[in-house]
Amino acid sequence: MRRRTPTRIVCLILACVLLSTTLVFLRDGNAQASIPKIFSSPSSSRDTGDKPTIPTPPTPTAGPGDHPIRTLIANANADFEALKARQSTSLSQAVAEYKRRYGLSPPPNFDKWYAFAKARKVVLVDEFDTIHDLLLPFRGLLPAVLRMRVAEALGHDNMLIAMQIRQGNVTHSEGGQNWVRVALEGMTREFTQYLPDMDLAFNVHDEPRVAVPHDDLQRLVARGKESIETAILNTNPRNEWSSHADLVKGIKEVPTSRFNHFSHQSTWAYSRLSCPPDSPSRSLEDGEAQDVNSQSITSPLGFISNQTAYSDICNSPSFNKNYGFFASANSFNVAQDLIPIFSQSKLSSFQDIIYPPPWYWYDMVPYNATRDIPWAEKKETLYWRGGTTGGYSRFGAWRRHHRQRFVLKANSNDQTPILAKQDSATEWIEASTAVQDHKDLFDIKFTEVGQCDAGDCVAQREAFHVLPKVDPNDAWHSRYLLDMDGNAFSGRFYSFLQSGSAVLKMGISREWHAEWLREWVHYVPLSLHGKDWVEAMRWFTDRSAGGGAETEEGKAVAVRSTEWAGKALRNADLEVWFFRLLLEYGRVVDDARDSIGFAE
Repeated sequence: MRRRTPTRIVCLILACVLLSTTLVFLRDGNAQASIPKIFSSPSSSRDTGDKPTIPTPPTPTAGPGDHPIRTLIANANADFEALKARQSTSLSQAVAEYKRRYGLSPPPNFDKWYAFAKARKVVLVDEFDTIHDLLLPFRGLLPAVLRMRVAEALGHDNMLIAMQIRQGNVTHSEGGQNWVRVALEGMTREFTQYLPDMDLAFNVHDEPRVAVPHDDLQRLVARGKESIETAILNTNPRNEWSSHADLVKGIKEVPTSRFNHFSHQSTWAYSRLSCPPDSPSRSLEDGEAQDVNSQSITSPLGFISNQTAYSDICNSPSFNKNYGFFASANSFNVAQDLIPIFSQSKLSSFQDIIYPPPWYWYDMVPYNATRDIPWAEKKETLYWRGGTTGGYSRFGAWRRHHRQRFVLKANSNDQTPILAKQDSATEWIEASTAVQDHKDLFDIKFTEVGQCDAGDCVAQREAFHVLPKVDPNDAWHSRYLLDMDGNAFSGRFYSFLQSGSAVLKMGISREWHAEWLREWVHYVPLSLHGKDWVEAMRWFTDRSAGGGAETEEGKAVAVRSTEWAGKALRNADLEVWFFRLLLEYGRVVDDARDSIGFAE
């Protein structure tokens, strides 16, 4: 008998290990063979790379008699940890979870999307309810009608970017700024091969574009639900896209438009069109109705407990008086018919389809970590510098704009409410203090006045101590950074979240990340009315027993946001979300949408 050499024995052992690994691998629903070739996306300041990790602070806790902010922080963090823990870990689980949430099968090529997401280490692989909610009304129209409306919108000068996808490639794009088109093609390059032929219309403006009246919207939603019920009956969906002869090459000119242009005027009448007739914002008398927001704020100062609910304008008629877009929009080009328009952000009552902003993907406001400094060396102030964007001011309208209201209040001599309690009490009661008694906590200044008639520009320069423009990196010298909506989303939010400072955010613009960022976990939400502004800063900097500084709650928010931005706000995350959105949209505009889908 021939003797086996050590080399041959080693080779046999390696072969057995390889065979065993292969068999296990093939039994796994996540077999890497199904993963498409993934190339690295262009790097951005949000991609962590080999940056040193920061120890995650322990999950906060709260008890009876604690300050409302401490309770909000503890509850939000517990909920978010539970959310992360229940994410699907296999394709089969992801499909089952999809069916549990939405009833029907996932769209075609869902397996390619899931492999794409896992290869890019996406954490919240199940959290895409926003996409379902955005697209539900569109299922109320025939796919051919939707495609026709897109072609019609792109065929007129409607301030839109056109992007056409044919046979797995972007074959044509036009309109808007070049860098946006470059970003859009870059964001989709790695997955267009899995998309159907489609025409996409992207909004050039900051402001939203589609406001469907409530009665029409309700009918569309009802028909959308009926469409889903029909699709649910198909237990063996076809995992492929249909062909559509109406998707021609290029853009055909159209002589008319469904959009109407109302710049520099109040938008409130249009903004509330989709609200229910019995909602506070649909009151027949101006100034009569009160906000109904018990589901989104906590008493007594109105700390926001649910940012999504708080930003619902139908429940808050007061927004008409303290938000720039409603007072007098810088640009407003709106349609009342349901048209698939993709916007980087929107307000709750509009039917635009929001998607991850090219602004973030292109890293237009990068974070330079080398310019940041340790928490201990930062000033204990809330810092903000910026311009008077948010609306266009005529006839003194700037006094109703949100940025101007914040700057005025932060630098005023007014009284403002705070919370106090007796040593032996467990209930916090409202007290009063002068804003000037806490002036050292606020470093809030304008550096530019614009978007205004000549007289209003002069009035604002007189009302505000306008400073010269500053280096954006100056912000990192403060422990607390204020992020405010401008004409839409602010554009600085992600760089602030990356930094070693804690973010306080005031705004009602809705973005794609609604489920992926959590108030009181990654940032501190502030209301538009302002009763909570001083108290929030007072508590976070309070070193006495029960105060936020005693347990370094502000630093903990900063650490959590930095860590999470490196896991969930990378270019890879934006691409994965966009991929999922376009798969879902592709099914909605497919003539066979009730019979196509992914089945294992």
